[in-house]
Amino acid sequence: MSGADVPVPRRPSDAAWDLAFLRVGLLATLAVTAVACVVMGVLSSWADALSVVVGAAVVSVFFGVSGLVVTWAGRVHDSYTLPAALGTFMVKMLLLVAVLRALPEDGWVDLRVLGWTVVVGALLWSVVQARWVWTKPLYYVTPPAPPTPAAMPDPGARSARAQGPGTDPETPTTRG
Repeated sequence: MSGADVPVPRRPSDAAWDLAFLRVGLLATLAVTAVACVVMGVLSSWADALSVVVGAAVVSVFFGVSGLVVTWAGRVHDSYTLPAALGTFMVKMLLLVAVLRALPEDGWVDLRVLGWTVVVGALLWSVVQARWVWTKPLYYVTPPAPPTPAAMPDPGARSARAQGPGTDPETPTTRG
């Protein structure tokens, strides 16, 4: 075997870090937000419907930023994902608290509607991520590379036992 034929072992950071859940989460958020806006606009007010849009945007941005940061960290090395996720969460929470404290209580954004939208949106995104993880084939150990055509056995070759009694490695004395 030449040096070019030696397989290179994969590093943990070679794992496929996928952001496909972001598209699904955004589409689900758009659908739920559209329905919630109409319901809030008809039952309460159109200002409350706008609060739903703001809340949905906040949740989508939060999950999008988290996905991007954790994916970036995972591509560098798997051990960086937890600190990246926790650090990103802390920074986002500090920013959210600062923004919510800066909003006036009687402003155009209804803080109660915004809060419930964030809660429902976070639950929706959590379900999307959970479903994505449950349906994606994730391996604990990297599967072996498929065999090369040169390494595959010849399907027409017969085993020593199938070639007849003259080539049988076991003799009558060893069979017992």
